[in-house]
Amino acid sequence: MALITTGSKLIRDLEKSGALGVYVPLEGGFEGRYQRRIRAAGYTTLNISARGLGDVAMYMTGVHGVRPPHLGKKSLGSGAAVGYVYYVPPIVNYQLEQLPPKSKGLVLWIVEGHILSSQEVEYLANLPSMEPRVKLIVEMGGDRSFRWMPLKNTLAAA
Repeated sequence: MALITTGSKLIRDLEKSGALGVYVPLEGGFEGRYQRRIRAAGYTTLNISARGLGDVAMYMTGVHGVRPPHLGKKSLGSGAAVGYVYYVPPIVNYQLEQLPPKSKGLVLWIVEGHILSSQEVEYLANLPSMEPRVKLIVEMGGDRSFRWMPLKNTLAAA
């Protein structure tokens, strides 16, 4: 019976604060269990990595341009500065549009959050107040046991 109730405190804290910073054992395994509990509670989850996000605010909520790597090839445009730019929709808004009707909201699970700057972490901590249907879990580092705290508190701890 303990397996069924595991994760309820995490879900309560996530709903209360909106964004959590988690510290996970380096051997892994706990993340998948908690993600299953979150999905069972009615949320849709999306796993992304903090590496390569670029401007976090634009990646999450704004249309942003992405230039593919040139890989040593010349551009077909009429000048060295001319290149192709692909415009990518904001991930949060796009995922919220695709949510099932009975979903409680979207939980973004961001791995490798320790590489984010304090300004980026602060933006992520404030994102649930701007969009109430979005919750965030950011893996901030490793520990011997799975523990979490509100994401705003991880700024003070760092």
